[in-house]
Amino acid sequence: MVDKGGPDGGDGGRGGHVILRGNRNLWTLIHLRYKKHITASNGVRGSGSRSTGAQGKDVYIDVPMGTVIKDAETGDLLAEITEEGQETILIPGGMGGLGNTHFKSATKQTPEYAQPGQDGTDSWVVCELKVLADVGLVGFPNAGKSTLLSVVSAAKPEIANYAFTTLTPNLGVIPYHDYKSFVMADIPGIIEGASEGKGLGLRFLRHIERNSILLFVVSADSEDIGEEFKTLLNELKKFNPELLDKTRILGISKIDTQTEQDLKKIKEKLPKDIPTVMFSSLNLTGIPELKDILWNNLS
Repeated sequence: MVDKGGPDGGDGGRGGHVILRGNRNLWTLIHLRYKKHITASNGVRGSGSRSTGAQGKDVYIDVPMGTVIKDAETGDLLAEITEEGQETILIPGGMGGLGNTHFKSATKQTPEYAQPGQDGTDSWVVCELKVLADVGLVGFPNAGKSTLLSVVSAAKPEIANYAFTTLTPNLGVIPYHDYKSFVMADIPGIIEGASEGKGLGLRFLRHIERNSILLFVVSADSEDIGEEFKTLLNELKKFNPELLDKTRILGISKIDTQTEQDLKKIKEKLPKDIPTVMFSSLNLTGIPELKDILWNNLS
């Protein structure tokens, strides 16, 4: 607006980003269940006197640690949040345009054009939560996983004598010597065919991917402990072969239901190529040894 002042159009502001942010106070994605559309605001146009337009307001989506974001159409991994406060731009805002002041030169002192900004983008994504834990409990329903977690930590999972008592993963912090601790996750029970969607199926198998150690829990009153262990391994292999690369420990639960002679027979049939421990969550027999084995394999 200055007479013969030359071009002075300012730049446009970029559009707002959609940003994921890790929040340790969140444990589920339930707050996103009914919020299907999340939109950041547009940038503001530039103005005279080389005034740059304001940037669009960024939108932050707080998610719990262990959240994985995938493209809804291709299934490609887009982002993964594993730490408190970690931020990842999920969808960047469109770039602001350049005002006409950028295009003046000695030979073209009155450019009458500017560079348009870029349009914003949109996409559909899928949010999945994979529980982060040092030790994941793997076993058939009613194998004693929830009871074990309840006696070694302050976690209070629902416990009953029927299959699929546990319908959501439970986390517990296990205290160890000298104020050390580690996190254990009680994963809902696996059944044969879980990798194909039977039972609770794929809904919970994904949580096992995020555990450092897999503690296979098989009840001492099982008809065939070795066969049950093989079935569990087979379901994990079908779901994701890389799971077999994780450290494995076999725990035989409910030994209080067996006689000394029965326990001796069980020990003779246990696999020799994997650390094993026999325990009872009822009378705490073998629990200190179990914690020692877990800690030594984590260290």
